[in-house]
Amino acid sequence: MGQFDRFDVSRGFTMTGEPEHHHISALAAPHHHRAEIVFGLAAFILALFLATNIPAQTEWAKGVPFVKQPAFWPVVAITTMTIFGALELWFSWRRNRQASSDGTFAEIAVWLRAMEYVVWFMAYVWLVPLTGYLPTTLVFTAALTLRLGYRSAKIFLAALLTGAVTVIVFKSLLGVRIPGGAVYEYLPPALRNFMILYL
Repeated sequence: MGQFDRFDVSRGFTMTGEPEHHHISALAAPHHHRAEIVFGLAAFILALFLATNIPAQTEWAKGVPFVKQPAFWPVVAITTMTIFGALELWFSWRRNRQASSDGTFAEIAVWLRAMEYVVWFMAYVWLVPLTGYLPTTLVFTAALTLRLGYRSAKIFLAALLTGAVTVIVFKSLLGVRIPGGAVYEYLPPALRNFMILYL
């Protein structure tokens, strides 16, 4: 981030006119407060919830090598998440049990604002099978660029190019199975097949 840029979640990058200065101690030993305990507790509860659902949501197939089992990587990921979630909760408690609670709710409010982007992502996942991977990716790339406060034509072009390249790499080159959009059915047969297979 340049010396004249400051990011605001509601307005994107803005010009401050003054360079920012940070003392090295603020980076090496950042200020801690009790909001970290809330985050640690939430992460640990989520990990426990996922862990208790492993038997119902995964399966072990007969005759399949252990590391190729459908349940193998989910179990590894969730077990690791649970262990580190417990450690984060413990160390957050030790760091902040004597700290003041001032600013805790304000900090949590800032974190909750980030949930907006979870909604963006869920809307994107819901729309891809309807409107297609490439069109949806380009629309959401442009919309999020606007949401972050960018207005430059160069930034928009770079964002759209990034979205297009992402689609080509994942679906055309890597062959990731992403459903073709329902709107593709209205295209001419040759173009429809191309769009379903590659975009």
